[in-house]
Amino acid sequence: MLVLGYGCIVAGGLVAAVTGPLELARGSWVAAYLVLVGGVAQLALGWVPGTLGRPLGPRSDWTCLLAWNLGNVLVVLATLTRQPLGVDLGSVLLALTLVLALVRAVSRRHGPGPDPEGRGRRLLAGAYVALLLVLVVSIGVGITLAHLR
Repeated sequence: MLVLGYGCIVAGGLVAAVTGPLELARGSWVAAYLVLVGGVAQLALGWVPGTLGRPLGPRSDWTCLLAWNLGNVLVVLATLTRQPLGVDLGSVLLALTLVLALVRAVSRRHGPGPDPEGRGRRLLAGAYVALLLVLVVSIGVGITLAHLR
């Protein structure tokens, strides 16, 4: 997830660089989506659980990786081709990933006891859960906007 996250950030930067000169109508949206959702959010999904000592495990890792990236591809392509049902399908995959991450983050939040880095870990865990919740809400907003256009 980290490699693909950084790749999305670079791709978003490249899209932003050519949006103006090529007069791409939805280029700025694609650039922002790639950087924020494909990149930053994916970096958090891939990095934070391991940092908190809560790695997902190989099967869950692959499920999240595939669902998140396939969902992102579907949302971007469906948005560009004005296919709201494609946005819905991609959003379901994104939501699945976020629900898995939220359940994991909340269910293992209370470990066996305090550790020397407890406060920093609690802050990181809280920020991570907040990010996941913001992403869940943004999926609903995105679906609504896709159907209103």
